[in-house]
Amino acid sequence: MKLFTALLAAGFAVMAAPASADIFAENGCIGCHDAAKKKMGPTWKEVAAKRAGDKATVVAAIKNGAKGNYGKIPMPPQPKAAAQAEALADAIMAVK
Repeated sequence: MKLFTALLAAGFAVMAAPASADIFAENGCIGCHDAAKKKMGPTWKEVAAKRAGDKATVVAAIKNGAKGNYGKIPMPPQPKAAAQAEALADAIMAVK
């Protein structure tokens, strides 16, 4: 029974965590950001380096928007992405 419960929990965890590229596309992030190529917003690599160990700031920027951190163009709040802000921040912070 313990094995079944563990396998069931692992299955739900896998289903709940989409691949990084998919989560960025699903939430519209790729319009302004890319892993390594500068677009309107900073690269995820740049954000991960600047915010290393500070996931809460990345989550807050996704939910509430941010300005003045990476140039003149502000990031507006992302209500579509707010529900997945934690997963998005994890994916961003994992970019090397």
